[in-house]
Amino acid sequence: MAQSIAKEFTKGLWEEIPPFRLVLGLCPTLAVTKSVDTAIGMGVGLTFVLVCSNMIISLLRKIIPDKVRIACYIVVIAAFVTVVELVMQAFTYPLYLKLGIFIPLIVVNCIVLGRAEAFAGKNPVLPSIADGLGMGIGYTLSLTALAAIRECFGAGTLLGTPVFGPWFHPFTFMVQAPGAFVCLGLMLCIMNIIGSK
Repeated sequence: MAQSIAKEFTKGLWEEIPPFRLVLGLCPTLAVTKSVDTAIGMGVGLTFVLVCSNMIISLLRKIIPDKVRIACYIVVIAAFVTVVELVMQAFTYPLYLKLGIFIPLIVVNCIVLGRAEAFAGKNPVLPSIADGLGMGIGYTLSLTALAAIRECFGAGTLLGTPVFGPWFHPFTFMVQAPGAFVCLGLMLCIMNIIGSK
């Protein structure tokens, strides 16, 4: 049992890392990775929603009628997204303003709904929690890595602290939408090269 739970947790950290292996959740991945703080905020919020919704859906999997399962999953996910949104408004309001519409859009994020449909709706509670936690941490690490590259080269900072000297001229292209696509494409390429070995 412990080995199975460990396997479910670790698969989200490399083997099935959401943006790079499953190519899921790309809209917020591209939009919120201009800076590391927004990437971490989005990742933590999505991880909370993923773990909690996986747990509840797994607990209710035998009760939820098959014909309305997707609607029920969305209601469960929406409840936890509301919690995240209200907590962010109360305690991290500047971050909440930076993330904007992407917090409420966690409700329809394909990672959360996909894990509910593919895993939590078919498995017991502990593996479902481990799956959600692993996928959430993997997603957070992916966003943070992408954001660190974009913020370093696009703004010359990391978490708002300058990393280069006064000689550095930021590549503003990196913090714009096309830069997000290029950076993501290069990271996908590197992941595929590493994964093929």
